[in-house]
Amino acid sequence: MDFLQQNWHWAALAAFTSAALIFDLLKNRPGGASLSPLEATMKINRDDALVLDVRTQDEFSRGHIAGARNVPMVDLERRLAEFDKLKSKPVILCCQSGARSQSAGEILRKAGFDQVFNLHGGLQEWERAGQPVSRKRK
Repeated sequence: MDFLQQNWHWAALAAFTSAALIFDLLKNRPGGASLSPLEATMKINRDDALVLDVRTQDEFSRGHIAGARNVPMVDLERRLAEFDKLKSKPVILCCQSGARSQSAGEILRKAGFDQVFNLHGGLQEWERAGQPVSRKRK
């Protein structure tokens, strides 16, 4: 106990470093960092992020984020070449609840995409946050 009292600054530094490593590990998990609907909106507007919706065409036609491109999860690996030029651009992945897009993020990261983000809670959370949904076909 005396050691900790005399070296409290080292103990604090160790605790801070551990917390930072855990945060970084959670943020950069295999499927990419998660973004809230508000964070996703800012990334779309500020960084011209590409939104990839990995739901089925039927789900997509019922409502999607304006400007999103629909690439169903079952077709994603086969269609990766379409997005080669966008590997350094931020990509936000979206599905209905966030589960499929997490898996899609792993595929994009393995394919060499630098900035992969998962819309936390998917389109359900997007709509709950009051964000606009488009029903236009693209």
